[in-house]
Amino acid sequence: MSPAAFRRHLVQSFASLANGVPLFRPGASLPGASAPLLGAPPPSDSHRGPPVHQRLRGSLRMSIVEGMFAEVFTACAGATVLTAWAIALKLGPFLVGVMTALPFFAQFVQFPAAWLTLCFGHRRVALTAVCLSRLVMLPLALMPWLKLSLTGQQHLLMGVAGLSALLAVVGNNAWVAWMGELVPRAVRGRFFGKRTALTTLMGTGASLTAGLLMDRLRRVDGVGMALPLLALAACAMGLVTTLMMAAQHDPAPPGSSPRLELKAALLPWKDDGARRVLLYQVAWNAAVGVSAPFFALHSLQNLKMTFVIMALHAAAVAGVRVLTASMWGRAIDRLGAQPVLMACSLGISVIPLLWLLPSEGTLWPLLFDVLLAGALWSGHGLAIFALPLTVAPRRGRPFYLAAFATAGGLAYAAAAALGGALAARIPQQFMLGGYVWANLHVLFVVSSVARLGAAFLAARVNEPGAATARTVGQVLERLLPRLRPALREARSPDVRP
Repeated sequence: MSPAAFRRHLVQSFASLANGVPLFRPGASLPGASAPLLGAPPPSDSHRGPPVHQRLRGSLRMSIVEGMFAEVFTACAGATVLTAWAIALKLGPFLVGVMTALPFFAQFVQFPAAWLTLCFGHRRVALTAVCLSRLVMLPLALMPWLKLSLTGQQHLLMGVAGLSALLAVVGNNAWVAWMGELVPRAVRGRFFGKRTALTTLMGTGASLTAGLLMDRLRRVDGVGMALPLLALAACAMGLVTTLMMAAQHDPAPPGSSPRLELKAALLPWKDDGARRVLLYQVAWNAAVGVSAPFFALHSLQNLKMTFVIMALHAAAVAGVRVLTASMWGRAIDRLGAQPVLMACSLGISVIPLLWLLPSEGTLWPLLFDVLLAGALWSGHGLAIFALPLTVAPRRGRPFYLAAFATAGGLAYAAAAALGGALAARIPQQFMLGGYVWANLHVLFVVSSVARLGAAFLAARVNEPGAATARTVGQVLERLLPRLRPALREARSPDVRP
């Protein structure tokens, strides 16, 4: 292999690795609500000359380090820690569902966020909003010293989670646009591949450390000291990451922001191809949202898992995702995103049923969850990352992507609230068919059936230039070329005498 061919292969490999984890915010991701890069640098690379080149390299290195410290923030203030807060403050299933769905419900500010980004510049908006979204955790760090009733503490937790989610959406919108301008197209795959790998490693270590802290300082009743300490660490990471983001330059010259056209916001709703993607996004995120916020609650409350075991489980899933990303990347390059999206959606519909098998002291069935969730969510994330870029035209693309994120996020939030309300009306444990069921098991079954229905909506998506699959057989035939002769023979009529 020639040196040039090797470099191209290396860049493609890193690109597949990077896309294995959706880029939703600096250093982290949210399933089902990821938005690809909103902008792209012009084909001609304007970063030339030693001073500019050195400044660019310094900004890219700082972005990687910032992403690693952002993972520490996530470990201190992410979904698992918020669930621990909810349990400590005795929030019921309904409020837990609402709280964990807030980042998705906050997607309704995508269009105002795009307007702010266009009016005030992506760097300025990103610095301000991302910093505030992380410093807003400070009241939780002071909660042991705030003389609030239990109801007041619950309201404070919900308010902090909601405000952080809103500010994060604004900051993420601006940050993604900023990265689209900062990272040259020629090295984008290599850069985000390296960034994703390093942030994943940092996030795994930080999650394990946070889990150990919560297990050591966990109290049977009340908030204790572990959760406020983690909130304080999250605020510290907010300051650190803001300083690191401020050290990165803005390559867009003054006055280069695209002109704001409000009528462009209506384009996705008039495009038939985009409407099909929107329909799938709504159905899929609703099917996922009805159960996704409650897996952590089920792990802590019913399976009696420690925070360390939960962190190890999450790390194992992330490891499988990274290992399988290149395989899915090659499949998408060869076939397109739609067949991969349909195949992974069908497989993911089985995953909630796997959570019916483990019980307290019998956690080994979750090994199947690690393998399936890691592999299939990797392909799904890559396909849902690539599909909007193919469906959306370059003109008005930010509004297309904002429409996808808004529709999916609101559907997820509504379904999560509905799931929480349903779980609250079902006894926490009941007998059915001679087995003991938990109320959250019902949500897992409902989610599995709904995911299966949503998966078939992916068959209606038309991807330009892709080997579009309409049936399960076509998906298998295109993803597994060696099975093509057998599948064709099985579908052909029997002509034997």
